[in-house]
Amino acid sequence: MTESELKKKQCTKLVFDYLKIAVMAVLLALAYVLFIINNRFAPAGINGVATMIEYKLGFSVGYFSLIVNVPLSIVAFFYVDRDFALKSFAFTVIYSVSYILLEKADLSNFAYVANGTDTILPVLAAGIIGGFVYGQIFRLNASSGGTDIIAKVISQKFPAFNFVWVSFALNVLVAAASYFVYGEVDPSTGEMVYNFKPVILCIIYCFTSSRLGDNILKGSKTAVKFEIITDHAEEISREIIYELKHSATLTHAVGMYKHNEKDLLICVVNKHQIYEFQQILAKYPETFAYISTVSATVGNFKIIK
Repeated sequence: MTESELKKKQCTKLVFDYLKIAVMAVLLALAYVLFIINNRFAPAGINGVATMIEYKLGFSVGYFSLIVNVPLSIVAFFYVDRDFALKSFAFTVIYSVSYILLEKADLSNFAYVANGTDTILPVLAAGIIGGFVYGQIFRLNASSGGTDIIAKVISQKFPAFNFVWVSFALNVLVAAASYFVYGEVDPSTGEMVYNFKPVILCIIYCFTSSRLGDNILKGSKTAVKFEIITDHAEEISREIIYELKHSATLTHAVGMYKHNEKDLLICVVNKHQIYEFQQILAKYPETFAYISTVSATVGNFKIIK
């Protein structure tokens, strides 16, 4: 591939990345308008803070997101990564503008308002959409802004702080704050009554979105790895190749108890092939093997024809 062809390919990929970011931003804005704003719970992060501010003061989530995330993107540009900062900036601007426009479009006929019943449904719907969006944009080296950028900056400046735990700590603060924000006045006593329902809904949203986002981020290329200690490496590898249509890597090992030399076969196969693999190993009783999960595979992991 020539240099000009490579640049053209990179440019095309960049355009598609930003188009995908734009679509994901609009989708997240739609999820907020339809499932979150009217159901008295705050999702995670800065957008959760924005949701509580809109609930209390009527100040739009869209404007608050712009005010907070634009400066954060500038900080990320200088302290984290330019590509990450620019893509996060694009996402937050498109998300904010989309939210403002959707709010003015009045989608109340399409919004799901729980009114105290089935409150779990909008949380799950928003969490699934949010998780899908987060997984897609993280794969593009972008973020939805807010606590993701803050956590990234902190972990960049202080490597001892784990990104995931910093983000988690910030989201815990949002969940705790929602306990006080969504309190109600008891009509009989006139006193403010607080309950843990908004906190629990926030936790459910965080769990749903983070789990789905994590699975998308890892991709669909999950597999299992077999490590096999055997005296029948040739026979087993032949069956792996012809029966499972995968190959294996052979290395030599020495047992530290009797110092016997053995062969060590390493093989990565699809999850649905575990049973077939075990059937192959069962033919060789003196063979020892253990299985570990491979969260993702990179490079050539193809079925042998």
